Amino acid sequence: MSRLATALLLMTVSTPALAQGQLPKTVVPVSYDIKIEPDASAMTFTGSETVNVRVTAPTKTIVLNAADLDVTLASVDGVQVKPVLNAQAQTLTLNLAKPLTAGNHRVAFVWSGKINTSAAGLFAIDYTNPDGSKARMLATQFEAPDARRFAPMWDEPAFKAKFTLSAVAPKGQTAFSNMPAKVTKLTGDKQLYSFGESPIMSSYLLYLGMGDVERKTVMAGKTEIGVITRRGVIDQADYALAAAKRLLPYYESYFGQPYPLPKMDMIAGPGSSQFFGAMENWGAIFYFEPELLFDAKRATVSNQQRIYTVIAHEMAHQWFGDLVTMRWWDDLWLNEGFASWMEGKATAALNPQWDYRALTVATEREAAMRLDATAATHPVIRKVTTVDQIGEAFDTITYQKGQAVIDMLESTVGEAKFRDGVRRYMAKYKYSNTLTDQLWAEVSAAAGRDVAPFMHDFTLQGGVPLISVATSACTGGRSTLTFRQTRFGLDAASKAPQTWRVPVTWTTLGTGAGAKGSKEVRGATPQTASAGCGTVFVNPGMGGYFRTRYDAAGHDAVVKAFASLPVADQVGFMGDDMALGYSGDQDLALYFQTLGAVTADADPLVWTMASGQLARLSGMYDGTPLGDRVQAKTLQVLAPALDRYGLEPKRDDSAAVTNLREQLVSLLGGAGDPRVVDRARSYFAAVRKDSSAIPPAIRRPMLGTFARNATAADWDALLATTRAETNPVVKNSYISLLGVAKDEALANQALELVKSSDFTDQQKISLLAAVAQAHPDLAFDFATANAAMINPMLETSSRSSFIVQLGGGSNDPKMPAKITDWAAKNLPEASRGTAVRTVNAIRNRAVFADRLRPAVTTWAGN
Repeated sequence: MSRLATALLLMTVSTPALAQGQLPKTVVPVSYDIKIEPDASAMTFTGSETVNVRVTAPTKTIVLNAADLDVTLASVDGVQVKPVLNAQAQTLTLNLAKPLTAGNHRVAFVWSGKINTSAAGLFAIDYTNPDGSKARMLATQFEAPDARRFAPMWDEPAFKAKFTLSAVAPKGQTAFSNMPAKVTKLTGDKQLYSFGESPIMSSYLLYLGMGDVERKTVMAGKTEIGVITRRGVIDQADYALAAAKRLLPYYESYFGQPYPLPKMDMIAGPGSSQFFGAMENWGAIFYFEPELLFDAKRATVSNQQRIYTVIAHEMAHQWFGDLVTMRWWDDLWLNEGFASWMEGKATAALNPQWDYRALTVATEREAAMRLDATAATHPVIRKVTTVDQIGEAFDTITYQKGQAVIDMLESTVGEAKFRDGVRRYMAKYKYSNTLTDQLWAEVSAAAGRDVAPFMHDFTLQGGVPLISVATSACTGGRSTLTFRQTRFGLDAASKAPQTWRVPVTWTTLGTGAGAKGSKEVRGATPQTASAGCGTVFVNPGMGGYFRTRYDAAGHDAVVKAFASLPVADQVGFMGDDMALGYSGDQDLALYFQTLGAVTADADPLVWTMASGQLARLSGMYDGTPLGDRVQAKTLQVLAPALDRYGLEPKRDDSAAVTNLREQLVSLLGGAGDPRVVDRARSYFAAVRKDSSAIPPAIRRPMLGTFARNATAADWDALLATTRAETNPVVKNSYISLLGVAKDEALANQALELVKSSDFTDQQKISLLAAVAQAHPDLAFDFATANAAMINPMLETSSRSSFIVQLGGGSNDPKMPAKITDWAAKNLPEASRGTAVRTVNAIRNRAVFADRLRPAVTTWAGN
């Protein structure tokens, strides 16, 4: 590819089409030997490689992937061949004079490429050292289709091979990769890092980093766990190292397979991405700093929990995704859904004080069902045919619904049998590629029952079941439960009839033996079961992926028993109640009845659930005559929790209390509460003298309150503080804060900074995204008017989604048409999925506001 063609490709809005399994299977890689020499100052690199390949049938053509590379030399078995690059298809073709025979051959290339400013292929992270000097770290990001921007490769997950990588680094720079390195001095103040041969793996898991870094290690059994950071912050790695040391033996035991590499590095990059926070490169997991490093002077408890769960997620991938890999991106959920579920399971097991199970119900389960109950949903196992669709597949359905249906499977077959099935799967398919049904087969063998039929119902079609339950009067110590299955939908399309085989469980509160029961509920025909007398609670533990609707008497009984339910059941019941109001399946007044059962001494997580629900409800009426009353009522309802815990952190606060306070401060601050705004202003004045002046537990919401309510003078002070800040993580957070002001004039000033040279490309993108939080119409109009400037700043995986999502928070009736029209003119039809989902969400919000207005008006009072 010529450099001009490369530049033109980078200017396109959308990435090119990619047929499933595009590359022919007649030539497959066995091992790569790749050498890279970056020129960080020039933002270019050169590379050479030899690939040992296996030819499965005689062929005169070799086709592999390459993108944004200028390939200057190609040879097959030592004979030079002219490389033919197709920029649109991202392929490199070698046409041979005579057929290659079946067997082993060698293919070699020499090329040059560019170092990107966004996280695709080899990219640069620019930052400022504490002494004010400028620094640049290099890193790679290959998932999903960007290894081809680093080297010519068979860049599809099924083409697993071994990789031997070497890199030339200047004096004072350290290179790091998946495997340990040997270092050789070269002439001219350079050094060669020769990394050991990797296990057989997919191309998207290869990694190379380089920079002025420090490394700290601990041992977990025979594995060396390391954290690599920019110089000066290595002590912030202690929390991550301790977490990883506990997680590694847990995973080795759970999966029944030892970690197969000699080391596991976790690399902290001081930048950001609009697409990801961390990446599971085998043995060299990359994280952006806030996802890995714990700054005790500035990080909240929720930051600490986030670090733990992200580490747990990425480490789970070292087995589920790296050791065993999906065959194609259709089954991406096998990687991400399972890692999300495993992150929750491990976190709950190793941190019982966090009640992470209940937190997952309140957050992950609700997020999955909110999207899955709309026309914008898709099956967990989805058809992927373009590069843009690969990027779109990294979504709530893949992660959170995937996590929820795995949770349901474990709940159905039992914890031990499910774990045994996973161990069978790992042992059978390690170093290989799989399809989802191969996992079902191994779980079925361990469980002694075929799980595929009911799991197909939840993975091959989108949507959420709704189980309605009615309880008869008690006779002879027994009552009869009548179950009816329909579909839970938030819009017309998602209410289209559909059926599942739903594993329904229940418990009868206040009874002894025989209080629990289960039944597979199929189709629309009512089905009955016998239960004890007392209050029936359906889906205890919230393991089942369905919404529950009770009859009037059943609902009243659960509300009366609400305080005695486990926390996970309380937040699950609240989630179902609110959702059924949104869908029109139940009067929202029933949710307010449940809300009335939340007492001042309720678990902090229950109050966190309530505050989040009420904040979303209140947001639907912002700018309307009802909005102020709803906001006032919301603050009145939340007052008991705020009065109990206060605005300032206390020494003995639990994690749940700290997280609740963080949310309450944010909500009150966003509403302009004078107490919080005044406190935030005084804290910011202190921060200008001492960056760590705010107690960590409330740092984020206090700074957010200051920025949200900023005057022109406040905003100027924040900008000055941002420019003076040398800590790259703190600086990045300040840059985002510059975009969240309510004042539209200040939002426009923030947008002008997107045009300036003050910040890096990724910082500008985060600023634009921040403006969209309070001013979605402004941000969307700015981005569409300046798309030629914005698109080159975006990662390739985000180009079809970023701009259209900016308008997602708009309540303007004209916004859906604006998004649709822009997408039609600028995106290929197959790449408009995010635009469709965004438009659907805007339209649904308007419908919800109308549907709920009577109940909300009554609740808020006249």
